[in-house]
Amino acid sequence: MHNYTTWLHIGLGSFHRAHQAWYLHQLRQSGDTRWHIAAGNIRDDAEATIEALRSQNGEYMLETVSPAGERNYEVIQSIQTLLAWQPDLKPLINEGAKASTKVIAFTVTEAGYYLKTDHSLDVTNPILIGDLNGGHATIYGAVIKILQARMDDHAGPVTLLSCDNVRHNGERFRDGLLECLTLQGNADLLAWVRANTTCPNTMVDRITPRPMPDLPARVKAQTGMDDRAPVMGETFIQWVIEDNFIANRPKFENVGVEMVESVIPYEEAKIRILNASHSCIAWAGTLLSKAFIHESTLIDAIYNVAHNYVHHDVIPCLGDNGINLHAYLETVLERFTNPYIKDTNQRVAADGLSKIPAMITPTMIECYQRGMTPHATAMLPALFFVFMQQWHKGELPYEYQDSMLDESAMHTMFDAADPIQVYTQNAALFGELATQAEFATLIRDKISIVNEMIA
Repeated sequence: MHNYTTWLHIGLGSFHRAHQAWYLHQLRQSGDTRWHIAAGNIRDDAEATIEALRSQNGEYMLETVSPAGERNYEVIQSIQTLLAWQPDLKPLINEGAKASTKVIAFTVTEAGYYLKTDHSLDVTNPILIGDLNGGHATIYGAVIKILQARMDDHAGPVTLLSCDNVRHNGERFRDGLLECLTLQGNADLLAWVRANTTCPNTMVDRITPRPMPDLPARVKAQTGMDDRAPVMGETFIQWVIEDNFIANRPKFENVGVEMVESVIPYEEAKIRILNASHSCIAWAGTLLSKAFIHESTLIDAIYNVAHNYVHHDVIPCLGDNGINLHAYLETVLERFTNPYIKDTNQRVAADGLSKIPAMITPTMIECYQRGMTPHATAMLPALFFVFMQQWHKGELPYEYQDSMLDESAMHTMFDAADPIQVYTQNAALFGELATQAEFATLIRDKISIVNEMIA
């Protein structure tokens, strides 16, 4: 039974099950059954899914759908160990401490890294403070507990793999982890981590909405399978990984994963072209009373904002990086028009306070450095300002989710004599641009255009 190698995944959500688990499944289907996934969570907000999967021996149906409406169904069987959540995370820690576990992967939101704009840890965050004092509510705290157990048990080296949309995610996680250990004064584990772990950068891509209520019935009708935890995503899938594993790794290159020396060109294209325009479309679509990404993208005014942002500002900033960026832009916007995905503006609009500094501000700064005014990119923070103004007034059609949101501070900003001035001077959002009068004027102009657009 134990002649396998374990890929431990923390954060058993829809994206992991539609993306990384799919690739591991393809590997197993090809005859390479050396790897299997063990998965669990550091919070107890998905135990219903874990229970459903456990009742199905870890198996579930993945439905994929193309922009033309072609649906495909595949039973995914790569998740073979489901770890129940406990307050002390013991099942997760014990699995991660086994010598047979060679990769510990995780999916974290931008906010889950607890980073300031200079990429150092936000050590004022109360949740992070709790982990610095021995807690495990963040990915850092949880991984530290696992690695401590690995060191104590002499379980050997392990690769720590970020599978999310954060730029330079492996480096960011490693820096945060080492900073946590330094602040904890845990010199022994700090030295062990430096010698026994690597943190490759990755770029992941497959649009995976929250499963709609009608999915189980459709799966049953199409396949005959009674599935209490199906997932769905678009047909498109991509995974680019820096080939920097300290221990054994799956032969991912055999199933279409791009194992590369540097992820940076792919990462920059994905984050700036796909992720930033996705958020832009969600904010704009919400302001124009649309519920879904596809219907928002099909509005000419919104499509043009996203297209102009990439065409005029992003592509000149990225330069010739070996990727056909114009073709990538057209592919991305076509994917967004997929009416069968039913991806909600609410899901994609979330966490704007992390996305602006991570995904949008770098392009504006680089435009200025190139002697260009970022007219097209400035529309994105302008949209977010008007979007949050609606939130302030209680006029958004849904609850806005943002782990970085300080509600009282946001209300105070909009109650100020000149909210735009307060907004543009926010260094957490705009870095060095926050002190520039030219930038403030630009955003003020673009907010006027947004208000005209939604009037």
